[in-house]
Amino acid sequence: MTRTPSNTHRTTLLLSLLLAVSTLSSAQGGKEANGVPRVVVNILVDQLRSDYLEAFMPLYSEDGFKKLLNEGRVYSQAEYPLAHPDLASASASLATGTTPSNHGITGKQWIDRKTLRPVFCCDDKNYPGTGTTDASSPQHLGVTTIGDELKVASEGKALVYAIAPFREAAIFSAGHAANSALWLDNNTGNWGSSSYYGELPAWVNVHNQFHNLTEKIKSTTWEPVNSLTGNFSYFLSGGIKEPFSHKFKKETAYLDFKTSGLVNEEVAALATSCITNTMVGRDNITDYLSITFYAGNFRHQSASVAPIELQDIYMRLDRALAELLQLVEQKVGKDKALFVVTSTGHVDEESADLSTYRIPTGKFDMVRTASMLNIYLAAIYGPGQYVEATHGTQFYLNHKLIEERQISLTELLERSQDLLLQFSGVKDVYTSQRLLQGAWTPGISRIRGGYNAMTSGDIFLEIAPGWRYVNTDTKENQLVRESYIPFPIVFYGHTISAAKIETPVTIDFIAPTLSKVMRIRAPNACSNAPLPLQ
Repeated sequence: MTRTPSNTHRTTLLLSLLLAVSTLSSAQGGKEANGVPRVVVNILVDQLRSDYLEAFMPLYSEDGFKKLLNEGRVYSQAEYPLAHPDLASASASLATGTTPSNHGITGKQWIDRKTLRPVFCCDDKNYPGTGTTDASSPQHLGVTTIGDELKVASEGKALVYAIAPFREAAIFSAGHAANSALWLDNNTGNWGSSSYYGELPAWVNVHNQFHNLTEKIKSTTWEPVNSLTGNFSYFLSGGIKEPFSHKFKKETAYLDFKTSGLVNEEVAALATSCITNTMVGRDNITDYLSITFYAGNFRHQSASVAPIELQDIYMRLDRALAELLQLVEQKVGKDKALFVVTSTGHVDEESADLSTYRIPTGKFDMVRTASMLNIYLAAIYGPGQYVEATHGTQFYLNHKLIEERQISLTELLERSQDLLLQFSGVKDVYTSQRLLQGAWTPGISRIRGGYNAMTSGDIFLEIAPGWRYVNTDTKENQLVRESYIPFPIVFYGHTISAAKIETPVTIDFIAPTLSKVMRIRAPNACSNAPLPLQ
């Protein structure tokens, strides 16, 4: 006789099944929560400084910088493993997880040894601009980026976009395999790209049509966003300042706009269009979005000249970050998105007449010094143009002449070094052979990081702090300062636990860390281990 289960038995069985289903669901949910993020947002802020970031804290909302610093994993003492980074070398180093010695982008410009003329880092006449007159590509970037490795790992399915006010930041952040690299055109104010990445995305065309900066800038006046601006002073030269009001003159309208607080709103607006109108973060394949903001001085003036403008730039940046965080958390989810925020590690020059305060200073003329070095070498080795060009604090030698005359390059470099060390304002001299083969010293590591045999000069001068080097050929005029510029690395979102870590760390650790989180290979010239995020 078949026994019919009792109601109690049935209830027990049903509860067991429900418990099993619930346990399985929890396990699956936990697995998803601890898996890879759906989108990684890598935010580079040009010239972001920790001291300004902290000083203007009373002016921020609760949802921007404060949220990142309070809820994120903050490495408070970050630095670049190369001397004198700029926007180009910083963008490339961040994306590749290595230094210019490997990736090749030593700065915005270098000397082409064939033409002896300056080359802009991402110029490429083979790839005309789309929506811009700038012909560009990442041809000089010699290694892979985070975005490149993500594309390879996902068999091209991952979406990779880079958005920046400046061309070099967009291209080097994007890399070789990205869907698009987008920047603000200097002549029209529209968002453009390079034909290297294909056609301009349709959503960008729509954005340009309905958010036309060309028309908007004519009637735009940049004024403080907050009534507290002008009543809050951080700078010693300060006290209460009158609020500013700036129009953008036709000749330099877009260049000036890119150094104003308003540019970050434009960047955030395009990032919003990207997240809203693409599949970024919509499926289980991790996507990568690189965004560059600006936190430098207006028109590259010193902070003492335009302190209120600088405050407003940070306040508007805080707003832009808050809106971006909120949007991604709504569309994707905080636990499914990983943010990382850091700086380019350089700042605009603080113009001042040091001699007024009896501070040791001087002017070092690169062209004149090159001429004197050439006269010296000609006296030893015979007439000829031994120094072909100068750029920054580097000398480029005539290798063809040296080989034709069978001159020992080692001997010539040593003689040049001995002479140049006698010049006032020269702190040290690094030859190519010293950088490539010489013994390691604490001071040489960052110099080596910024040196690349393909693009750098044969002789690198380290000018003494407080001195100004000028170059009439390349129109360079730069005051040398070696002070440490404090800036953070902040991880926020996906599985990140809040912490503040004061151990110094270099930015080339970011790429392997993001790669580990995305479960892909690190860029191919990146040799650092990932940072712990929990």
